[in-house]
Amino acid sequence: MTMLGFYTAGESHGKGLIGFLEGLPAGLEIDRRLIDRQLHRRQLGYGRGGRMAIESDRVEIISGVRHGRTLGSPVSFLIANKDWENWQVPMSCDPVSDGADLRNVTRPRPGHADLPGALKYQTHDMRDILERASARETAARVAGGAFARTLLEYFGVRIASHVLAIGGERVAIEYESLPFDDIAAAENGVDDVNETEEAYLRCADRDAAARMTNLIDEAGRTGDTLGGVVEIAAAGVPPGLGSHIQWDRRLDGRLARAMMSIPSVKAVEIGDGVAGARKPGSQAHDAIFYDAAARRFRHETNRAGGIEGGISNGEEARVRIYLKPIPTLRRPLASVDVCSKQVFDAAVERGDVCAVPAAGVVGEAMLALELCGAFLEKFGGDSIDETCENHGRFMKRVLEY
Repeated sequence: MTMLGFYTAGESHGKGLIGFLEGLPAGLEIDRRLIDRQLHRRQLGYGRGGRMAIESDRVEIISGVRHGRTLGSPVSFLIANKDWENWQVPMSCDPVSDGADLRNVTRPRPGHADLPGALKYQTHDMRDILERASARETAARVAGGAFARTLLEYFGVRIASHVLAIGGERVAIEYESLPFDDIAAAENGVDDVNETEEAYLRCADRDAAARMTNLIDEAGRTGDTLGGVVEIAAAGVPPGLGSHIQWDRRLDGRLARAMMSIPSVKAVEIGDGVAGARKPGSQAHDAIFYDAAARRFRHETNRAGGIEGGISNGEEARVRIYLKPIPTLRRPLASVDVCSKQVFDAAVERGDVCAVPAAGVVGEAMLALELCGAFLEKFGGDSIDETCENHGRFMKRVLEY
């Protein structure tokens, strides 16, 4: 049984995005500023589009929190869309007058949900599909992930991400497997606190970051887009999360599903999954040692990405996501009008040149939601004090094992 339920609602140009989170224990302190901070991080990044200049995302908590603490009841929240004022007629929930500008879309964009969604729901206006399929929805995920992150941080679990590649530019080999603290320090792409938001790449390799920004500039000039690779890591994850008992309870499977749900993600890697497929078993697994001073089992390497047999092993959880280039192109590919069946260039909606750094923030949120869900399944508790007691008893047993 899933202990944490999370759902979102809302369209890209509707009134706003709504999130619904059920399962957080009562008594957890919530700082709305920390949620807004995560929303702000999502909006940053070199290569982001004009929508980020319009929106300045802030969360409004509607229910489930009183005087800064969770009640144990469902938490709901709203992120208003400032651009709604320009879309009140096209996105009206009520019928509109004949002849109104509905901004209908009949030319599906390759790489988007437009055509398969229109065929599934039998609509000739792709606006019905693209408004919900838009990556704008991930703002609600980031807010929900911030709630989950708050619980995890209470128990010492920290999450961070960094960019490994954009297009054909990749970090040097020494930046491929950074310690967690170095990943967290890559927040501004470089250590310079005066780094501008426009150069916000979250890449620890300064030389690679410079090449990446040049590549993004060139793609912007030619009307193209770029994808890339991001690593997301969680430190302080206790052993025992997830299960080998059933296929849908395996933690690595759950993380892979969550990451694949992020728009533009086309592949997921746990630990050294890709490199490990090319190595013999003697070089692909992690030898086990016992640290008598710390009274814990440990691994000198973490090729498994902190998960063995579908269960967390006490090491850092490591996930990499591979993002395709954003399919919204200023030089659109060929398409077919679904009404006239004539060949046209695909419709063009506002988009980014590159959203890889922002995808890392969304990945952090999805990692937080899945780890939080597995954490609550393991330790439960109607109140944060009860969850703390259950967690403390288990960790004591681990030390005594």
